[in-house]
Formats: sequence, C-alpha cells, structure tokens
Amino acid sequence: MKKIALIVSLFAIWTSPSFANEFVSKPKDLPFPTAELKDAGFSAEGLKRIDTFFASEIEKKRVPGGVVGIVRDGKLVYLKAHGIRNPETQAPMQTDSIFALASMTKPMVATGALTLTQQGKLPLFGKVADYYPEVGQMKVAVKKPDGTVALEAPKRQITIQDLMRHTSGLTYGGRADTSGAALAQYPTGSELHSMKGAAEFVQRISNLALVYQPGTVFEYSTSFEMLGAVIEKSTGQSLDNYLRKSIWTPLGMKDTGFHVPAASKTRQAYPFKLNPLDGKPQKIDALENESTFECGGGCSLGTVPDYLRFAQMLVNGGEFNGKRILSPQMVKLMTNNHLTRAIENRVANVEPHRDGYGFGLGVAVRLEPGLAAVPGNVGEYSWNGAYGTGFFADPKEKMVVVFATAAPGDLRKYYREQVQDLVYGAMTR
Repeated sequence: MKKIALIVSLFAIWTSPSFANEFVSKPKDLPFPTAELKDAGFSAEGLKRIDTFFASEIEKKRVPGGVVGIVRDGKLVYLKAHGIRNPETQAPMQTDSIFALASMTKPMVATGALTLTQQGKLPLFGKVADYYPEVGQMKVAVKKPDGTVALEAPKRQITIQDLMRHTSGLTYGGRADTSGAALAQYPTGSELHSMKGAAEFVQRISNLALVYQPGTVFEYSTSFEMLGAVIEKSTGQSLDNYLRKSIWTPLGMKDTGFHVPAASKTRQAYPFKLNPLDGKPQKIDALENESTFECGGGCSLGTVPDYLRFAQMLVNGGEFNGKRILSPQMVKLMTNNHLTRAIENRVANVEPHRDGYGFGLGVAVRLEPGLAAVPGNVGEYSWNGAYGTGFFADPKEKMVVVFATAAPGDLRKYYREQVQDLVYGAMTR
C-alpha cells in the first residue's frame, strides 16, 4: 500500500501544472503560477514553433540566443532561454540573463513620471521650462524654400505630455533629418550613454534647435532623457533611486536598473562581434562600459522575468503581487492614444510593422485591428529596444509577452515581428 501511495503521489507531482508544462523554466522567486496550456488557450504544437524558430536562427548564427516569456490570465505559459548569452565564452543563455533594455526603459520612466502625476506633483500640462528654464529659450528650426534654415519662436512651450508622447520637437542624433533642417548636433545613443548626467544633457540639448513646433509631430526623440531629468529635478533623487523606490523594489525587479552589480555581470547577454547581415563590427555600449548618465530614454538593463512583472502590473490596472504602483485610471491614461488628429503620426516610421498604431504615454497603442503586419487587438500596447528586446501587452487577451535578444542590427526589427506572429499563432482561443 505504501508503494502504491508513493506512485500515486509522484504521478500527481509530475502531472501538476508546475511540472506538466514543458515550456516553462521558472525562477523560484517569480510569483506567477504555471499555466496548463489547454486552460491558458495555447497549443503545445504552436509553442514548439517558438523553439524551432530560435533553434533555426541560432544554428544559422544570426543571433547568439534569446529569452521569451508569455503570461496569460496571470499564469506563466512560456518562459524559456535559447542559445548562448556570450559568444566569446559560449556560456548558455539563462532565463535570468541580463539584457541592455534600450528604449524599453521608456515605459518604466513614463510609469515613474505618472506616480508623481497621481501625487499632484507632475501635471501633464506642466511646462518643462518650469524645471529647466533654458529649455524654454529653445527655438524651432525651419527650412526655407531657398534651402536656408531660419529659427522661429515656439508657438507654445514643451509640456510633460509632449515628452511622454514624443511631440516635444526634440529628436535623436543619427536619425533621418525629417524636418529638412540640418540638425546633426543632436546626440546619438552612444553619446548619451557616456554623458556625465542630466545637467550635461540639458545643457547640450537646450543649445540646439527644435525640429518641429511642440505638439505637432510624433518624432522619436530624446524626450524621455529630458523626462528623466525632470523626474530628478522634481524629486531631488537620481533617476535610478526614484524608479527603484517607486517601481522596481515594490515589484521585486531585483535585476533591473541603470547599473549592474559586479557579481551579476557574468549574466549579461552579448551580441556577436560582427553583424551577421553585413559583417560590420557591432557592440552594445551599455554592456561594454558603465553608463555615466542614467538616461530615461534607453540606459537601463534588466531581465525578461523582471519585465514580465512590470508588464503584468500594467495589465492588472497598476497592481502586482499586492503592490500598487499606479491607479487603474492612471494606467488607462498611459495606455490610450494621445496623438490627436492635429498631430502627424509617424509611429510606423519608427516601427514599420506597427501601422495603425498611435502612441500613449511611453507606449505605442493599437488603434485598428488591421493595417499592421502583426496580429493583435485594439488596445494592445507595446514598445521595443534598439538592441533586440521588446514587450507587448494585450488587455483583451489578458496577456503580456516579453522577449530579449542581443541583436543590435536590423535583425532586431525582424524578431519584433516574428515573435508577435509566433505568440498569437500559438493561441487556441
């Protein structure tokens, strides 16, 4: 009888949700129960296509490896590591490998700003010049028919909302000169990484010209670097300290921040030294050197499990695991479209597969069921990082997806589209 009882007990353990799902390798401290695929609305065959896709990409040496996480109805459907995290050492990828998040920093900074808004400390229509008067002196560059560039006064001041929806008139260096004015002086991502802090950034930017009148054009930009500087001025704290206190620590995001402890650096995920598409050298600055600027637009690092916590908090209406970060109404404000008809929508210029999207506060927001190259529902929101990371959240499906690769070249755009196709393609309801 004891042997029978033992066999029954072991069978119950092996077939429980925690063990039956072959697609989950869950860290012990990740507070998501493991889903049974049938209940979660996913097929094993569909999820295996994710495995096959990454196995193929890795075999072709197009990417060293990657991590993908899927949560639906608050349960972990898929969390797997593929390939290697370091091409030099051949160290295997782990689900807790640390990636340079690049622009996936922006939604977290937007959330940090909104924690101040809900305290009555950072109104969206507040002027950036109230925090940095020199920004209020910036002019707008306008290209004349004869090819010369004139400087005009802004018709209104840049607001906090402008920063959060990329309608400030700022831009990034190295981007196409969409305004037609010569504005190559704007810093690139690598330059931002090596700045000495918010003061240097604001001084550099305030001596340039805006590329558009504030509030008229969605232009992907250094707006979130400026927003991070405003948060620092408003709180009297470094951006890392404020986000850690208001978001990362409450949510248990222990591996997220602007600085990686020495003991954790071996978990960092690196790209190939040569871009597999063109053979040119490539690197990720945030992994090579310690950032001297906690830039709100792209200087943080973190893991897929950490970002799953953050994204699930948003889908839950601002709360996760008993910790409330935002009110439900603040999450609605953040994740609804803020580009009015009078604003030129260029979201698809940045994310070509996201035609039919607008932009909220730090996230792209799907406005139509068609047009885009990827499946999804109206109301889905998302953003990606320039080094090969991304997330999307679909409130209608009660689903969040986070993926990470070390692919700083054009392949990152390919993975953004393919992962979304693969995830929705694996669903059965």
